[in-house]
Amino acid sequence: MKVFDYKSSDFWKSLEKACEPASMSGDIPAIVSSVIADVRARGDKALEEFTLKFDGAKVPAKSLAVTETELKAAAKAVPAYDKKMMREAIACVKSFHMKTRPKNWRAKNPHGATVGENFYPIRRVGLYIPGGSVPLVSTVIMTATIAKIAGCPEICVCTPPSKDGTINSHILCALSLLGVKEIYKAGGAQAVAAMGVGTKTIPAVDKVYGPGNAFVMEAKRQLFGTVGCDLLPGPSEVLIVADASASPKYVAADLLSQAEHGSGKEKVYLVCTSKTFEGRVARELAAQSKKLSHADKLMKILDNGCFVCVVPNLDAAVEVANYVSPEHMELQVKEPEKLVSKITTAGAILVGENTPTVLGDFTAGPSHTLPTGRTGRFSSGLQLIDFMRRSSYVKYDKKSDAKAAEVVRAFARMESLDAHGNSLAIRL
Repeated sequence: MKVFDYKSSDFWKSLEKACEPASMSGDIPAIVSSVIADVRARGDKALEEFTLKFDGAKVPAKSLAVTETELKAAAKAVPAYDKKMMREAIACVKSFHMKTRPKNWRAKNPHGATVGENFYPIRRVGLYIPGGSVPLVSTVIMTATIAKIAGCPEICVCTPPSKDGTINSHILCALSLLGVKEIYKAGGAQAVAAMGVGTKTIPAVDKVYGPGNAFVMEAKRQLFGTVGCDLLPGPSEVLIVADASASPKYVAADLLSQAEHGSGKEKVYLVCTSKTFEGRVARELAAQSKKLSHADKLMKILDNGCFVCVVPNLDAAVEVANYVSPEHMELQVKEPEKLVSKITTAGAILVGENTPTVLGDFTAGPSHTLPTGRTGRFSSGLQLIDFMRRSSYVKYDKKSDAKAAEVVRAFARMESLDAHGNSLAIRL
């Protein structure tokens, strides 16, 4: 753990360095660029070769698509209890996002013309679901459920196969529960490339969604413009604001839960009002981590990616928290609601000691695909509107044309665009 004292002269410089995104290996952009070019040129054949090379799975082009038989077998293999829990999580996600559905509207502008907006689901969306050593079943629910609510006509899913060429049964079961049937055994940058540029088996999508490793994120970055992308979320983050009322056990447990994600580059922050409290949390981290299955990996994260900021008061804590702009922000303080209105950059705000980040990860309702690496300063987590697009609506008549004519003439003159001015004048 690295401890920074708010009162020290180099505090902000140290915090800035701590917040720097994990450095990307210099060869990742070049590797991804070559993967995209190869998929663009050779399509399914390139996809087949990259799946063998990177995932160790031999999946012929004719077997890329998951069959109805495979879906039924997966659903049968998953215990009824797990299905019940999936349905409960889906219900929570539906409940939240149904409240955010935008509506078409019309109104009169100052000229008397009718203006408004129309909203449409994106026609074809591609969801990337990580499925290697950590099959993210929850990501299925946090993306596909929203796409369904938005009414996207076509939902395509890519997820990496295991070495025997099969897909995790729980991932397939969750997709089946949501009525998603177009699923492909493809992972990594090659899967994003296939969805972005299209192959014979996998038609190109209009927008790609979902988390992934550095190669997946770089593929999304390079393909943006050819295809839409949701976010470029990096390794998981959590920042916990804690005062003297907080439980060191709870704080330590929540820091460990987010360090567990597995990339090795996760970052966890504790902003507390007491050096003594920091020491109590440190002891809890050491004690709790020994009992967890990923103890060695967790300790490496705590050594390299755990940052503690000791601040004089909660106003300073809010200042630090808004600067970090974390993916998840927990408020474990005596009166958390008093801080909520002051938090302006977090991907998700988790209020009170009984709201650990894991609830947001798995079931609370909002999507767990959230901005990382301080991008919360200007972007938000995945939401229903990300699966839709809008068109503005404008309708003038002769009367409203006449009221707008003076403004049009003035701007046509200011911008030396006489054809613009004439296009309205000729109607009058």
